[in-house]
Amino acid sequence: MNKDRLKFLKKYMDTVCPTGYEEDASRVWREEASRFADRTWVDVHGNTIAAINEKAPFRIMLAGHADEIGLLISYADDQGYLSFTGLGGWDPTILPGQRVRIRTQHGIVLGVIGRKPIHVMKDEDRKAPPKLEDLWIDIGVPNKAEALKLVSIGDPAVLDYDTQELRNGLLVGRGIDDRIGAFVVLDALRRLAEKKTKIGVYAVATVQEEIGARGAQTSAFGIDPQVGIAVDVGFATDFPGMDDAKKKWGEVKLGGGPIITRGPNINAPLFRLLVSTAEAKKIPYQLDTCPRGTGTDANTIQIVRSGVATAVLGVPNRYMHSPCELVHIDDVKHTIALMAETVAGMKATTNLIPG
Repeated sequence: MNKDRLKFLKKYMDTVCPTGYEEDASRVWREEASRFADRTWVDVHGNTIAAINEKAPFRIMLAGHADEIGLLISYADDQGYLSFTGLGGWDPTILPGQRVRIRTQHGIVLGVIGRKPIHVMKDEDRKAPPKLEDLWIDIGVPNKAEALKLVSIGDPAVLDYDTQELRNGLLVGRGIDDRIGAFVVLDALRRLAEKKTKIGVYAVATVQEEIGARGAQTSAFGIDPQVGIAVDVGFATDFPGMDDAKKKWGEVKLGGGPIITRGPNINAPLFRLLVSTAEAKKIPYQLDTCPRGTGTDANTIQIVRSGVATAVLGVPNRYMHSPCELVHIDDVKHTIALMAETVAGMKATTNLIPG
């Protein structure tokens, strides 16, 4: 990945973008897409869409959700401490002692998540995992009035982490699930624009995936695609404690290439096309399975209107739903390449009827 693309990726990744509050990241993505797309726009739900060849009758939707898990300010007590709820699925054990960025109408407010020190806890409290309702955010003010001058009820927050290069091609940060997918579909569309692809291609940075793939459903209804390929992160199983997980998710390692999912949520001819393209173009890939809806944007895209031929590509990810998610830059590049090459090889006459 060249320096310019990596610079943009870091800028995009570091934008505060919890589910339901994706506006800032939408502007960053849309500005970049306008450099090469025929048209970019935002729908009423907040999905950001970039398209080429809109007049073409054969339409392919490439979806990566922009939203990340976050926190939602729900209450300020008399001493100025803030209560919060979760936006998306959290492991509460991660939260105590973390710094947070609260996105307010006046800008970012820094805070810290507090919990009683272990020294003063009762034995039963030490053994029990923390609950969100037992935690609070301290923004360093003396009372409720001062707190509400800085923060409003309903303001979102994320943990205070930026994206960094680790070593050996690894990228670490919060929100990789799944702003990395929104980056993939953006750069896949860029490649397809350069190839002057004739079919209609719509890259979508979807919203509210973390609370039920809601944006994918509404944007797919509006686009009415024949094909939908979702990009999300997938579970890497190459670190300690994941031996049992391999039985369910397969052997997936960072640097091994994109994950191509197989199961009921996946159109069989489209799956075969992804695999054959990977092999023909010498793009490394890995396989996993899912016996039901995948829990990705493809889950809702598949059943929009009279049905859509769907597939899922995954960027292998360690430590999902933590502030230190870890992916390999080569996997990102190969996922972009596989998506672009597969779509470039499709025609309006491509038969995706199973059987």
